[in-house]
Amino acid sequence: MPVAKSNPLVHALTQPPIPLVQSWPSEYSGAFGPLLDLSQAVPDFKPHSELLRLLGDCAANPDLFGYGPIQGEQSLRVAYAQFVSESYQADIGAQNTHITAGCNQAFMASMIAIAGKGDKVLMCNPCYFNHETSLAMLGVDVGYIRCEAEHGFLPKPALISELIDDKTRAIVLTSPNNPTGAVYPSDLLLQILELCQARGIWLVIDETYRDFLPTQGQIPHQLFAQQNWSDNLIQLYSFSKSFCIPGHRLGAVCASEQFITEVAKVMDNLQICAPRAAQVAVAKALPLLTEWREQNRVDIELRAHALRTMMHNFPEWKISAMGAYFAFVRHPFEADSVVVAKKLAQERGVTCLPGAFFGKGNDRYLRFAFANVGTEALAALPEKLFELKM
Repeated sequence: MPVAKSNPLVHALTQPPIPLVQSWPSEYSGAFGPLLDLSQAVPDFKPHSELLRLLGDCAANPDLFGYGPIQGEQSLRVAYAQFVSESYQADIGAQNTHITAGCNQAFMASMIAIAGKGDKVLMCNPCYFNHETSLAMLGVDVGYIRCEAEHGFLPKPALISELIDDKTRAIVLTSPNNPTGAVYPSDLLLQILELCQARGIWLVIDETYRDFLPTQGQIPHQLFAQQNWSDNLIQLYSFSKSFCIPGHRLGAVCASEQFITEVAKVMDNLQICAPRAAQVAVAKALPLLTEWREQNRVDIELRAHALRTMMHNFPEWKISAMGAYFAFVRHPFEADSVVVAKKLAQERGVTCLPGAFFGKGNDRYLRFAFANVGTEALAALPEKLFELKM
């Protein structure tokens, strides 16, 4: 009898990278101390006690057990619009926001609203693998903007211009970048937005890690200050990292009112509404926990400094780029990055992501998610790297 088949676009994908990598240290003997998990970008801070109280109250509120507005709870849309307005000194209203169940969903919903099978989206290489696989599942072609270490892993507008063709619907950027940590300067982003405006395509910028920029308190970029920004700009955001609640799945889209309407059509078929109790709790916590979030940012910056200091003693292991949560480290071996990462996990008790997971040409790199662990735990890294043989 004929066997039922799955969608070939999904079947062609590899298994999810994070569970795969986290399975590797099952054979680790413990010879080099406790496991050091530098794989997934998950804050090790606990949520603030006030946020926990708010989450508990909202979870027990029977009024939040039913379906909510597709675009999100009005209280969070208003609070987030004010947050964006203050962060960028811009005029953003609740009508410009849509709350989603995490930033990956914000990306997926936006891509469905932008492109279909046979269309093309440009992405930087190295790129975030979930962006890549989301487009693959939709049958959307990807054009890769190669970003070189010598140029700080930043995209060159001239190269982007050459890659745009009649099929191109959008350019996707992540800043601070995942996996490299590179932060895209405001003037570079403006050049790319102007290019999108001239060519009639979207600029989609994922700013999941924006709250951890070392220039906190300064405007990350001037995109929202541009005339008619909403004709070509879509911003994505995650509440998971800065509020330490990745399990509650909250993200956001910021765009024109017209595009938010398109996203709502998609979301009505994906999830109808993001988790309601978490939305209401975060809406109340957003203006209250500014100082706490800043303290966490400073702590993560100290971790970055500690990692830089440690790596100075290992010149054969080079930090090629760093920022927010990540360091993109060039390893000293000729071996495949998957082989190196797997050996680190199994023999030395260090889990990290191979550069190959982030696109072709990245086999000499590993992604260290240093923000996952405190400076005391990071202090064990030198011994784990010392005299590793391939």
